[in-house]
Amino acid sequence: MGLRERKKAETRAALSWAALRLTVERGLDNVRVEDIAEAAGVSPRTFNNYFSGKGEAIVARHLDRCLRVADVLREDPEEPLWDAITRAVLTQFAPDTAAAVHPVADVAQWAAGVRMMLAEPALRGEMLRAGAVAEAEIAAAVADRTGTDPKQDLYPHLVASAVMAATNTAMAHHLRSDPPAPLGPLLADALAQLKAGLPTP
Repeated sequence: MGLRERKKAETRAALSWAALRLTVERGLDNVRVEDIAEAAGVSPRTFNNYFSGKGEAIVARHLDRCLRVADVLREDPEEPLWDAITRAVLTQFAPDTAAAVHPVADVAQWAAGVRMMLAEPALRGEMLRAGAVAEAEIAAAVADRTGTDPKQDLYPHLVASAVMAATNTAMAHHLRSDPPAPLGPLLADALAQLKAGLPTP
């Protein structure tokens, strides 16, 4: 990635994180595009160059992480598939620079804010769209690794769907547990159970 592309990716990430953080803290209806742009240190016009609205910006952080999972899966074709999937997911969903710059002071309060945000009907369409995009990219990466055809074979789509389901389920469990359970171990456990064939507990 060249300097220009890296700067654009950083701006996109900053806008998405600002949109997410402000919405969790204030509620969706109390956040304007101008607020998001100001928090990210850019103009509202710059925001509009990246996103069509608040919902797309909020969901972009999760979408980008899932797309990077697909990128990681293409790096080492010799690594066993489920080992590569686990490494990719845990790497992308580990705390990142944005989270370090804006640490969560009260994890329970943050989780409650995220639950309220995810319950917003206005965001559901964006979340479904992002999930479909991410799942298709992960399926394509799995097909590349396994020599299968994403247009003809069920397998890469089944794996991608399972990976997204495991990720979403771990995140939902993280948000509903009291106190919130750490996300990393939940993701690792969910993927390990898939790798083992979901044995009966």
